[in-house]
Amino acid sequence: MEKNFKLTIEYDGSDFHGWQRQNRDRTIQGETENALRAMTQQKINLVGSGRTDAGVHAFGQVANFRCETRLDSEAFLNGLNSLLPDSIVICKCELVNQDFHARYAARSKIYRYRILNRRLPAAIKRQYSWHIRRPLDLGVIHRAAAHVIGTHDFKAFEGTGSPRSDTIRQVFEAAFYREAEDYLVFEIKADGFLRFMVRNIVGTLVEVGLGKITPEDFKAILLSKDRSRAGATAPAHGLFLVLVEY
Repeated sequence: MEKNFKLTIEYDGSDFHGWQRQNRDRTIQGETENALRAMTQQKINLVGSGRTDAGVHAFGQVANFRCETRLDSEAFLNGLNSLLPDSIVICKCELVNQDFHARYAARSKIYRYRILNRRLPAAIKRQYSWHIRRPLDLGVIHRAAAHVIGTHDFKAFEGTGSPRSDTIRQVFEAAFYREAEDYLVFEIKADGFLRFMVRNIVGTLVEVGLGKITPEDFKAILLSKDRSRAGATAPAHGLFLVLVEY
């Protein structure tokens, strides 16, 4: 009988070309499918909750796969972790209903972006945050970030050339806060995200924090639906997919 398994995956995206399978480059989906093929001797299609770009990390990516097997969840959990590289860990494997789909069943996702805000860079963990030397004004950033909460057309923060026709998303929470003395964190929860959306929002909020634009300018950029008015795309290595909710 065919079974449907749900995986919760943590990964360091530094050495991968994103989530989605590619012919030549290493990806999270590709590595995991290779491990599943080795365990089952079947060609497995792993369905992710969504794509993460090259260099982006995850604490709680979710995926599912179907296959004819006698193996149980524990066997897949142990087997996959023995075959996968150290930078990919299967945190949980669960047998789920046949109608579960990691992408279509997702109700919301939480992303987190980390910034190291001090003059000197970090030697340790430098690949997990964006280093910005000049001081950022957290108060005005927080005021600007509040404008993305609600249902909006986020075309101004979508990656150039993205194929989506629908750019409207609902953001439930969005806030910048201080994680430690030198680290700032942007956390956002929404029903879905456009390509580069979080990184483009962060890049524009940084311009607010540096005094280049005001919170009111940020709101005008959002309403304009014009990508050319927004800030630069923040580097991928500061971004983490934290949680997918169902």
